[in-house]
Amino acid sequence: METHGYGMGRGGNEVEQILNANNIGVEYRYFGKSKPDSMQWEYLTIEQAAADLHAVNQLFKQLYKGKWFSTGISKGGQTTLYYKYFYPEDIDVAIPYVAPIDNALEDTRIYTFLDTIGTPECRKKIFDFQEFLLKNEDKALEKLKWYAKGAKLKFNYTGNLGKSFELAVLEYSFSFWQWGRSCDSIPTNRKLDDYINELIKSSDISFFSDRDIEQFASHYYQATQTGYYGYNIAPFKKYIKHFTSNPSAIFPPKSAKSNSFSPELYRNFKNWLDENGNNILYIYGGIDTWSAPRVLVTDRINSKSFLIPGAHHGTARIKTMPEEMKKEFIGKIKEWSGLECKMEVLKSK
Repeated sequence: METHGYGMGRGGNEVEQILNANNIGVEYRYFGKSKPDSMQWEYLTIEQAAADLHAVNQLFKQLYKGKWFSTGISKGGQTTLYYKYFYPEDIDVAIPYVAPIDNALEDTRIYTFLDTIGTPECRKKIFDFQEFLLKNEDKALEKLKWYAKGAKLKFNYTGNLGKSFELAVLEYSFSFWQWGRSCDSIPTNRKLDDYINELIKSSDISFFSDRDIEQFASHYYQATQTGYYGYNIAPFKKYIKHFTSNPSAIFPPKSAKSNSFSPELYRNFKNWLDENGNNILYIYGGIDTWSAPRVLVTDRINSKSFLIPGAHHGTARIKTMPEEMKKEFIGKIKEWSGLECKMEVLKSK
């Protein structure tokens, strides 16, 4: 079962390929073609989504009598873990990729990660880049308003282009490491056009436009239940014009009644992962920002976490593991399921 976190994707995945298995992809409720006629937001919960997966599983188990695996990437990896939590007997082995488990609406482990990842030289280049843009906000906005006009972007949700610009600049460090951008790509020449071009490549202001916020409305609504991250403005406070406290990266639909993060659900889920979360193979990227809130496996369970050196959100995959790590990973699948794996499909390209 491929537990999508958003709309339905097409094509195969690594787990399907190495096991030569049937693959049942399940779209997440309120995404893609699985949106109800009216958006009754109160039914978009992880409990309901897990129940969807359980219903699909029970239906197909009448047909498929062998071993069952679940896998998903990012929010889909979260889904894999929550599904295993609510219905532990459905799946024999779970393989979540780059799945963060946030401990609050503002998971401050993100800030610690961004303050320590990479070299001091690279972190300084990132900081200087953000600082330069914020110091030259008025000039940058004069240029970006034409970019926004050409792209037909509106910023009613955030309030104005200035707020969205500051959010994009604050997002830059998160996005930089999430997608493994090169420190060589960061300009240092003090030419504003070059800085704006780099910002758009890594942290486009369109992400904070009405169009994109509406597109990800279901994701943001659910983040209010599962936790997320914010932006630490302390290092830039003297340049920030639109925020007096750390802004959230969550932009829930304004038509929805407020949902709230549940510390009790998080604690129960975390305790279960620590004490009973068996037969889970976690995959994370060593430089991926989303590895900050990764699951740390205890010695009390039969699970294993694989942190791939140098891998980011888009490259932390089985095929990019070092050979010894890959052999250990495949060995766990064989040990827990009794199934053989096709190693040849995992050759790095």
